[in-house]
Amino acid sequence: MHAGEPVEGMDAAAADALRRIDLHHQSGERAACIAALHALAGGADRPSRLLQELGLRYTLLGLHAEAERCYARAVAARPDDLSGLYNHATALTALGRLDEAEALLDHVVERAPGDGDAWYNRATLRRQTPRHNHVPQLERQLARLAPGDVNEIALCYALAKEREDLGEHAGAFTALRRGADARRRRLQYRVEDDLETMRLIAATFDAQFFARTHAGDGDTRPLFVVGLPRSGTTLVDRILGSHAAVTSRGESTDLAQAVVRAAGHATGKADLVRRCAQLDFAALGGAYAGTLPARACARVIDKTPGNFLYLGLVAAALPQARIIHLRRQPMDACLAMYKTLFRMAYPFSYDLDDLGRYWLGYDALMAHWRRVLPADRFLEIDYEALVDNQEAVSRRLVAHAGLAWDEACLRFEHNPQPTLTASAAQVRQPIYRSSVALWRCYERELAPLRQLLEAAGVRVEESMECPA
Repeated sequence: MHAGEPVEGMDAAAADALRRIDLHHQSGERAACIAALHALAGGADRPSRLLQELGLRYTLLGLHAEAERCYARAVAARPDDLSGLYNHATALTALGRLDEAEALLDHVVERAPGDGDAWYNRATLRRQTPRHNHVPQLERQLARLAPGDVNEIALCYALAKEREDLGEHAGAFTALRRGADARRRRLQYRVEDDLETMRLIAATFDAQFFARTHAGDGDTRPLFVVGLPRSGTTLVDRILGSHAAVTSRGESTDLAQAVVRAAGHATGKADLVRRCAQLDFAALGGAYAGTLPARACARVIDKTPGNFLYLGLVAAALPQARIIHLRRQPMDACLAMYKTLFRMAYPFSYDLDDLGRYWLGYDALMAHWRRVLPADRFLEIDYEALVDNQEAVSRRLVAHAGLAWDEACLRFEHNPQPTLTASAAQVRQPIYRSSVALWRCYERELAPLRQLLEAAGVRVEESMECPA
């Protein structure tokens, strides 16, 4: 279900209210959007489909507790509606209620065994064991598929995840490659387009741009955590979000939307980048600050990995914002992205050549930001250092945010705040090292990626062994 679709049984007043909610969201009017949502959700006897629409909009705003309440009401009204059960499981996952989410997905899979997304989401909720896994059932379900069935993609990713949990790395990669190849065939994507955009960003937001004075908005709260997906950004978000003076908005499109609205109509990415260098930065910063949660706090985390593309704008529009960049060993970073089904996001992640080339472009852009961004606002952290020295690195993170130390940051697994990222299940656990050097378990299969990176001068760690 997507926002804006007609809702069965919805009266004209509710339809108009939904349209107003969507307009508020598109205009960046977060407070008005939430108020209208609350008003519509508060009525009694709302139809199940309308409740699901409301839950979807709450989810887009990162309000997962409110979304869960809407989905629970929808399921109570229509307990056999599998889409309602699936959506409810998604909200429960965000809230860390993983056992409840798994039970709902068990029911969806039982009733609709062809639903690949339900299989995949269930596989990610916990580490599978020899006594408790779904590998034989997944293999049988894949064998039943007709050629070209879109559910092949998610089923293959689920099978790869469960086989990896069982230490069956060769079989895991076979399933993973099948799923990734099937996903890539459905995409019209050229990695060179993204690489050209990154080169243009660096050329536009250059040393001369930073030598000029930019009057931005003075809001002191924004704290951006950036990097590639699956690089440790969610872990840092949970650590800092455990601090009493910090709140997190999770991943958000608000910065990107504010930029697009401020830039106006652009003919393409290149035109958008050029327009961005001429913006009213105080207005842009104010527009973004206006989307921040109203709760009083010293820092608000925006943990959107792709915001690494916007750091020049962040520096100009929000001069009091702090930026944290998460780095990860490139082979592990690329493997972690390759084995994650991102749905609509990160189209470069389904092909090893695309992945390697995108990583090189990202690395070059981050080297540029390293040269031009104010050093006191920009901190880089290595995922491996955080895993090996949790307290020392956590203290650096808190100090960079300009805050006094809070012991709760060492117990991030108890952070009750919702999260709906690919790491939603992992961050409910204490810190672990089993993902460090995991690429070594797939060394033969990833040889082309390693060759591409090393040919570009990237050093690949030699001392590590497969942790399995």
